[in-house]
Amino acid sequence: MKPTKMRNNQIYQATYQTRSKQLGSALSKDLHKKYGKRSVRVVEGDSITILRGEFKGVEGKVSKISTSKSSVAIEGVKKEKTKGDKFDVYIHTSNLVVTSLNTSDKWRISKLEGKNPSKQTKQVTTKEVKEDAPKETKGVTKTPKKEDEK
Repeated sequence: MKPTKMRNNQIYQATYQTRSKQLGSALSKDLHKKYGKRSVRVVEGDSITILRGEFKGVEGKVSKISTSKSSVAIEGVKKEKTKGDKFDVYIHTSNLVVTSLNTSDKWRISKLEGKNPSKQTKQVTTKEVKEDAPKETKGVTKTPKKEDEK
């Protein structure tokens, strides 16, 4: 198979999971220094700046994500039809820079910081369980003794 055909299959006929991973965008210089990563998957609520195209230089928040188009819609970026209706303009994620992250997802932030989120959640739950559980003595169970009646 030709390389171009192979690449097109990987891009346009990719599974939903792979398509989701293709929604990556570059991080700003500040975030790059903070997290040590160059790119991140774009999520609703991230603040971005557009680098290329008609809306170059526009800043805004991500309002919608289209995995089929590998692009996002940004608040305030709209076009007008001839009848006066406005519609969202979808911009490819490669033409964006993420300037601030949506920090509501703790899993995502821990992955960016380079920590293993699954171990962190297990540690938190085991600590909570240990604190909540009453203290018990190991192995020894006492049974009440019956007093002999006279």
